[in-house]
Amino acid sequence: MKEYIEQTLAPRIQGDGGWVEFVSLEGDRLTLIFRGECSKCNILNRCTDWIEDRILQDLGQKVSVTALRKKPYFQQTS
Repeated sequence: MKEYIEQTLAPRIQGDGGWVEFVSLEGDRLTLIFRGECSKCNILNRCTDWIEDRILQDLGQKVSVTALRKKPYFQQTS
């Protein structure tokens, strides 16, 4: 799943200024971090629905995406 996210879906999301990172897959719960434009997107739920549909179509696996929003690395303060 991690490879699919990184190799197939991430490049499409990057085309719109976003960034997605695989965190975990536990059962049918897929957790992803969204950065870049995704971190402030008002319709992120449309993207997560699209990701769920793509995974079902391409991999035949039904998942539910949990989206974690993070600012880009250079905007994070620690």
